[in-house]
Amino acid sequence: MSAAEPLSSQLFDCRDAFAVSLDRAAERDHRIVIVVNDSVGSSKLGGFRKRWPDRTINVGIAEQNMVGVGSGLANGGKIPFVSAASCFLTARALEQIKADVAYTNANVKLVGQSPGVAYGELGPTHHSIEDMAWLRLLPNLAIVAPSDPWETAEAVQAAAAHEGPVFLRISRFAVPKLSRAESARFAIGRAETLREGKDVAIIACGVMVARALEAAEALVGAGVEARVVNMASLAPLDEAAIRAAADLGAIVTVEEHSIRGGLGGAVAEVVAGYRPCPVRRLGFPGFLPTGSAEFLFERFGLTASGIAAAAWEAVAARRAP
Repeated sequence: MSAAEPLSSQLFDCRDAFAVSLDRAAERDHRIVIVVNDSVGSSKLGGFRKRWPDRTINVGIAEQNMVGVGSGLANGGKIPFVSAASCFLTARALEQIKADVAYTNANVKLVGQSPGVAYGELGPTHHSIEDMAWLRLLPNLAIVAPSDPWETAEAVQAAAAHEGPVFLRISRFAVPKLSRAESARFAIGRAETLREGKDVAIIACGVMVARALEAAEALVGAGVEARVVNMASLAPLDEAAIRAAADLGAIVTVEEHSIRGGLGGAVAEVVAGYRPCPVRRLGFPGFLPTGSAEFLFERFGLTASGIAAAAWEAVAARRAP
C-alpha cells in the first residue's frame, strides 16, 4: 500500500467474510463440519446450517463439551470449525483446548467470534482481551487475528488446509478493506508489511491494522516515516519481521487485547533477546469500564491519533541521549 492510497470508506463485518469463505471450503471438502454453542446466528453460520444440516452440530451452551466434541470429530477424520464468542470459547473451555486440542495436536479449527471489546456495553464478562495471551502458551496451536475481509477469507482457507489446530480471531467490529498488491498472499506464520518507513515500526493485528495505517499517514506531515506491519499470525510468530522492526530503533504495538501476553508481549520478548529498543505497547491495561467499543478505543488510545502519539514517544525515546 502506498502513502497516497486512502483506506476504503466502506466498512465490513469480517464474520460475513468468514462465513462465505467457510462455505467455499466446505464445498470442496466434505470433511468440514461446524460445532457451535447456540451461536449459529452470531457466527453468521445460518447459511451453512441450511445447506448442510447433517454437518452442523449444536451442543447448546456447553463450551467444554463443544471443544471435546470437536476433538472427537477430528480424531474421526473430520475437520471441525468450532465457533463461539471468544470470551466463552477460550475461557470456559481452556482446559479442553489445552488437553484435547493442543496437547493431542488435533486437527480442530477454533473460531473465537467477536473478540476484544466487541460486546462493549456488556462489560468485562463479555470482553475477550485475554484470549491470545493464554492461547500463546499452548504449543502446536496456530493463532491468527485477521485485519480485514480479504485476510479473513484467506485465513479460513489456510486454516482448513493446515494440518493441526488453529485459532481464528474473527472480529465483528466493522473495518475497511485494506489496499494490497494483486500478488498479495496470506500465510500462517508470516507478517505483512503494508507500508515502508525508516523512523519507527507500528506492528498491529486485527482491527487495529487499519488504524495503524491512518496513524502512519498522519505522521507524514510531522516528518516521521512509519513502517506498518500487519502481524496477523501470533503463532507461529514472524520473528524476522520483528527483528527488522527493532533495527529501526523504535516500535509501537497495537492490539484490541491486554497489553500483557498478546502481541505486545510477543514482540517485546523477541526484541529483548535481539536488539533492545523503545517499545510502546497500546492495548488494554486490565478489566475495563462498561461502554461501547469506540468509547473504549478512545479512552485507551486505540485511535489513529493515539497510535501516532505513541509513535512520537517511541521515536523521542530512541533519540534521547
